[in-house]
Amino acid sequence: MSERTRRKILTRAELVARREAAREAGRAVVQCHGCFDIVHPGHVRHLQHAARQGDVLLVTITADSGVGKGDGRPLFSQELRAENLAALDCVHWVYVNPEETAEGLLDLVRPDVFIKGREYESNRDPRFTAERETVERHGGRVVFSSGDIVFSSSALVQELETRGDEAHAKYRQVVEAHGLGAAGLGAVVDGFVGKRVCVVGEVIEDVYVVCDRPEVAGESPVMSLRPLEERRYDGGAAIIAKHLAAMGARPVLVTGMSRSSEAEAMRQRLAVDGVEVRWIEFEGAMLRKERYLVGAQKVMKLDRVRPLSLDTAQHDALGELVGEAARGCDAAILADFGHGLITAATLGGYCTALRGEVGVLAGDVSGKRSALLRMMGMDLICPTEVELRDAMGDYDASLNTVVWDFVARTGTRNTLVTIGADGLIAFDREDTGRGGGAVGGADGWGGRLTAEHVPAVSAYAVDALGCGDALLAAATLTLSAGGSRVEAALIGSVAAGVQAARLGNRVVTARDLREGVRRVCGATLTASAGGHGTRVVV
Repeated sequence: MSERTRRKILTRAELVARREAAREAGRAVVQCHGCFDIVHPGHVRHLQHAARQGDVLLVTITADSGVGKGDGRPLFSQELRAENLAALDCVHWVYVNPEETAEGLLDLVRPDVFIKGREYESNRDPRFTAERETVERHGGRVVFSSGDIVFSSSALVQELETRGDEAHAKYRQVVEAHGLGAAGLGAVVDGFVGKRVCVVGEVIEDVYVVCDRPEVAGESPVMSLRPLEERRYDGGAAIIAKHLAAMGARPVLVTGMSRSSEAEAMRQRLAVDGVEVRWIEFEGAMLRKERYLVGAQKVMKLDRVRPLSLDTAQHDALGELVGEAARGCDAAILADFGHGLITAATLGGYCTALRGEVGVLAGDVSGKRSALLRMMGMDLICPTEVELRDAMGDYDASLNTVVWDFVARTGTRNTLVTIGADGLIAFDREDTGRGGGAVGGADGWGGRLTAEHVPAVSAYAVDALGCGDALLAAATLTLSAGGSRVEAALIGSVAAGVQAARLGNRVVTARDLREGVRRVCGATLTASAGGHGTRVVV
């Protein structure tokens, strides 16, 4: 939260003091009151209309304990609801009202104008009648907003939950078809504790630049953005390692870092989050990717990334770190983001070295420069369909055929291919024992490929960034804990769903996984997101 936004959220004493100061200065205070659970376009228009009725707009919201909209409401905590409103330019003050109605608060504030929605114009609810009488008793006016377009937060929440119910029903079909359940999947998550995992890959600074609404520049017809604040997240292999730690594992991250204060700050953050870091040093700036947002919508991405040019000695040093870090590990993850830390020449050597040290070897790629086909003999690969087709150079054959060819070429045992909003398909090769065959490889795999579709469990994707990283971390730990391919796909899908419901790269915890599994398997839950106590819809 920016300092500007934070200053708008007032305590009771601050509210009283500012109201008195405004009265003495002759400034008219306009007040709106409500739950504001989901700030939708109707709310924004309502608040913009209200702001035009005076000099200062005060928005008061009902505290969580006073919201009577049914089980699971409010969807968002009072702190997050207040922050969302304070972020709007038309709103000057925000206050969380601990009382069930606004009557007592109106007696305290004595607004010059009290704004209600058009639907209240013929409302005979005694609570609203008492509020109206309080405002008018102190000389204020009650004004109704235009009501040109009516949106309903409750209807929007119900729509999201309906979509979620449909996805959850499909998810439960997969669970039941394999004789699984929430308790069993939760027990697998319990098995993550203490697993030692080596992660190899580039670390990236993911920066979200939150901007004011875009305008057209005066000098030419191009979009003009005005940054309001920056939100920084640890990305790349760093967030994979942080997910692992939050899920109960003991990760060691092997990477390259620049000689900079930003790199040192990242190492300190990782250490606090339970990640051991071993690195080689390189010249230049940290890898940084900037995404420019208006609200939650990304409008532009800027990659401040120059491919790393490591010399032979640096590659040798990195290889030694990988070998040392992998000793005693239960699993290893190779994350090739295509920026030069891992090259096509070195990737095969890492696969061979790690294969001899760990029980589960997993990997993923990102970007056009990555080398998916050099990941040989892996237990788990988690590409998107686009990444897989790009690597194979096959854009016309069925996905099953592309995976078949990929598995035959690389010897991969389990392939979780994400297919966007449709979820993922878990492919597993079966060794028939015949050896050779049409797709026989060096290990004698003879030719069966099974597939299981697992639907996306997120009712609405707030942000797709990092979903693959969360999936990879959870699925790797599942296999390391003795789980099956289907269990890895199911738990990984929940991890991706939790991540999709959040803006920015935030860690997915073991608790998130357990609660997510219980929810999609039919139980009600409330999960924390970003420390706000937000109910996560997965």
